[in-house]
Amino acid sequence: MHGLWSSRLAFILAATGAAVGLGNIWKFPYIMGQNGGGAFVLVYLLCILLIGIPVMMSEVLIGRRGRQSPGLSVKTLALEANGSTRWQLAGWSGLVASYLILSFYAVIAGWALYYVFKTASGDFVGMPAAEVGAEFGSFISNPLLLIGFSTVILAATVYVVGRGVHKGLEQAVNYLMPALFVLLLVMALYSGFNGDFAQAAEFMFKPDFSKLTVNGVLLALGHAFFSLSLASGAMMIYGAYLPTNVSIGKTTILIALCDTAVALLAGLAIFPLVFGYGLTPAEGPGLIFVTLPIAFGSMPFGTLFGTLFFVMLVFAAFTSTIAMIESTVAWLVETKGLKRYQATIATGLSLWLLGLLTVFSFAGASWASLDWTILGKPISNFFELKDYLTSAIMLPVGGLFIAIFVGWVMTEKATREELATTPFAYQIWRLAIRWLTPVAVIIVFLNLIGVLDWFRSLTNQ
Repeated sequence: MHGLWSSRLAFILAATGAAVGLGNIWKFPYIMGQNGGGAFVLVYLLCILLIGIPVMMSEVLIGRRGRQSPGLSVKTLALEANGSTRWQLAGWSGLVASYLILSFYAVIAGWALYYVFKTASGDFVGMPAAEVGAEFGSFISNPLLLIGFSTVILAATVYVVGRGVHKGLEQAVNYLMPALFVLLLVMALYSGFNGDFAQAAEFMFKPDFSKLTVNGVLLALGHAFFSLSLASGAMMIYGAYLPTNVSIGKTTILIALCDTAVALLAGLAIFPLVFGYGLTPAEGPGLIFVTLPIAFGSMPFGTLFGTLFFVMLVFAAFTSTIAMIESTVAWLVETKGLKRYQATIATGLSLWLLGLLTVFSFAGASWASLDWTILGKPISNFFELKDYLTSAIMLPVGGLFIAIFVGWVMTEKATREELATTPFAYQIWRLAIRWLTPVAVIIVFLNLIGVLDWFRSLTNQ
């Protein structure tokens, strides 16, 4: 036993921290900007409700009933249901995926940390747009800087997780999550007063379905799935520390609401500035690291609030890094007899080494370059390889098997005992996890690997 959360609130903060990350503040605004704004938001919210929440409930259910790291929990529950122990691959898949993701996520989190200092120094004040873009390109091509800042992120992660559930994970989220919400609210208010709030609100909340494509709908479905950190092992391992008297259903809904609120607030913190300073909402991944520094460099108190924005981004990233490393640490403690700090340091060192593949991918090292094609997707370096394997293959496949395992392999008696909800609510969840979720995840997976595009090209011939 690794320990239990001291309260329902502690679990909500920790699980929300696991879900809230760069995907909410960095990725969600720019994919919303690229896919029609309000119509995309509406589809995204429906996907959270119909698919994200049922899958999250399933993962927490597995974790609490198994009380072990993801693979071992699924194995234990498969034996309980007289099923095949091969189902444990659904748990191991999440553990491996989160490990691979963290090896490049820590590097991206290092970008945010670098920009805290870069913005605080006032370097972006009055800097021409072309120079801001050149600065970003120069930074990510500097391996020493990338290694240095990603090392700080991993070292802090190792320190916090090594302290255990109560003194490490719980204490960290108890401070970081309230601070994150306060900073986000401050940024949204500041952005509203200094940017074009009316145009931003119309863009985000007035649906224009003529701008929403089929790919946009599928992207909303996929992002709803991934933004909650599903199929990465994080919710299973955090569920393993959940006391038995806490309602999984009510708690999961609160986590999903908090996660969604962060994503929407991030949009309200970003788009008023984008519209107010004549920038484009469909900028893409450079929206945070190129477009916003241009705005911060031009506005009143931009240095102060730009610094606060990147501090907020670091907090969001860090609450996810401690969640992603936890499954691997728990597995080493359970199976290899290591003490918690030993397991955490070993995991951190291996992640640091694996992260060098990402660093030198951005730096353009020839040995990190690839010329591969996987399921029709061109892969040019190790970063793209890790990103594609996890986001396009491992997470959706892992989510599919989790839904099938909980919906079809585990007994109805076991799932009823863990969820302990009303008969009507249970039947709604069971219908979603057995039918709706598997079909939706299969569609997302087929879209991500290009099968749907191939089919559409055939029908258009």
